[in-house]
Amino acid sequence: MPHFVTDEEDDTIAGMRVTHYINLSDETAKRIEQDRLEHKENPYACKDTDIIRRDMNHDRANLHRPAFVRDAEKIMNVPYYNRYSDKTQVFSLVRNDDISRRALHVQYVSRIARNIGRLLGLNTDLIEAIALGHDIGHTPFGHAGERALSALYHERTGRYFNHNVHSVRVLDDICCLNLSLQTLDGIICHNGEMEMKEYRPSTDRREFAEFDRLKEGCYTSREAIGHLVPCTLEGCVVRISDIIAYIGKDRQDAEKLGIFEEAPVYSQKKIGVTNAEIINNMIVNIVENSYGKPYLKMDEDYFAEFSGAKKENYSHIYGNEKTEAAFKKDIEPMFCELYEELIKQAEKMDPDSVFVRHHLNYIDQITKYVHVSHKDYSENTPDDMVTDYIASMTDDYFIDLHAFLFPGSEHKVSYKGYFN
Repeated sequence: MPHFVTDEEDDTIAGMRVTHYINLSDETAKRIEQDRLEHKENPYACKDTDIIRRDMNHDRANLHRPAFVRDAEKIMNVPYYNRYSDKTQVFSLVRNDDISRRALHVQYVSRIARNIGRLLGLNTDLIEAIALGHDIGHTPFGHAGERALSALYHERTGRYFNHNVHSVRVLDDICCLNLSLQTLDGIICHNGEMEMKEYRPSTDRREFAEFDRLKEGCYTSREAIGHLVPCTLEGCVVRISDIIAYIGKDRQDAEKLGIFEEAPVYSQKKIGVTNAEIINNMIVNIVENSYGKPYLKMDEDYFAEFSGAKKENYSHIYGNEKTEAAFKKDIEPMFCELYEELIKQAEKMDPDSVFVRHHLNYIDQITKYVHVSHKDYSENTPDDMVTDYIASMTDDYFIDLHAFLFPGSEHKVSYKGYFN
């Protein structure tokens, strides 16, 4: 049986590591409980009445579908949402129901973020909408796929592909869902690769014109996404929760898959090293430091360990030769072959081509009844449309399409099965 300790206890017993959890202080817990009894509202929370849409006359809130609930439901019901279930989180080409796919990651982010938001008295409907949509523009094969697609797109256009920006493109420019500025802002600013000791919302964005300028800047400057800051505390919560959700879970998945020849020794003592410890302890420390304040913050030592934990994951997991070998050998060249072939099809616009039948026609069906006016999708450049198409693919779809278009290609991949 594991032994559970608090901050005050030693974290070893007879030389063996013990499980390390912390709790909210009595002072903070009592303060939260008292504020709830008195129905005090967090003055820094985004109110439903603050919502901004491109078309304010459409999607008006009512009792059974409040403002940001509408955003969450719109995202969940767009066909692209289904594709989360077969997109790689970290580990590709593995048949294992216990390993995270992007759909599960999105649920983890939503749950963690709502836990933090509930304790802080924030708008949990807005938090849920941001969390559910934050990775909807992600490529197949995780961040490796994102890097490959961005390199191809940039080589031909001089523009950059980033999955957080593309998530906004999918929801706002392709599907035209009339989502709120607050939801789209939280999605574009979620960048889960950048941890910070303090998350303080920006006050710059109060209209879509400024948001659209910010989004365009991410296509033209490599550094632009590094300067994104959410305009709501709710967006800040999702951003930190994205990292909390994957650090421990990726360790758990790596261990299940046996990618380590020798189990790594992680150095965290405050936040813990397991998935459950990291989630619990980070939530508690953030709430302790952030309750009643216009920002999110963690203790200095917690931030140091949190940042260190991510670095250790990069060293032990994300840069692991086993996780990179198959991608470099076969999948990256397959990206190149697919991109070049689909560009040819997009330029010819043959109605019988895969590009027209399975991408253009698919988008026509999605946008058939949209209310918010938008330009004809086919007016986009071939590179933009091909990038949209490849980014939308699940891992299996990508592999099947490549096999269909290039039956004689030397680049083929197979999954590691349950009994290999």
